[in-house]
Amino acid sequence: MSEQDTPLLIKRYASRRLYNTETSDYVTLEDIAKFIREGREVQIIDLKSGDDLTRQYLLQIIAEHESRGENVLPLGVLNDLVRSYTTQAQSVVPDFLAMSFEMLRDGQVKAAENLSSVANPLSAMPGFEAMQAQQQAFLKAMTGGWAAMTAPESEAPKETTKPSELDEIKEQLADLQSKLSKMVK
Repeated sequence: MSEQDTPLLIKRYASRRLYNTETSDYVTLEDIAKFIREGREVQIIDLKSGDDLTRQYLLQIIAEHESRGENVLPLGVLNDLVRSYTTQAQSVVPDFLAMSFEMLRDGQVKAAENLSSVANPLSAMPGFEAMQAQQQAFLKAMTGGWAAMTAPESEAPKETTKPSELDEIKEQLADLQSKLSKMVK
């Protein structure tokens, strides 16, 4: 197993300090958030009791980002999450959230594949590579690194796209390219 396949083990000492077992040094919540943004899974355990504290610390990371004004979760979503803990919907909510994020990651992978496709008719356009790099950087910035969490291309299942869908995507991309070129001029 590669290092990326196994979760990074973080041990919490009685002093509440967090210890990275791979690098043998102490880490902060922000360090843990960085590992996750880079696509690494983490597992945080209490050294004394052996309890898995991962969920607790991930929620704390989210709460800290939200309190600093980095609002990703709309107020309505937060209210619905609180409600889901007291209703029968609680069994549906985790599955719904997991599927939603999976769809988001799949959409990012497909968008990246379409941008880098050799069959892309716009790839012959002068300056296309620079524009493609800018778009990928923009996508990465807008998603906060979620694209890094996707499986490598060799592991990702290949889906076949119907010719009409492919033509529609090409047409939409051509429209976007046209609009972008007008904006640059």
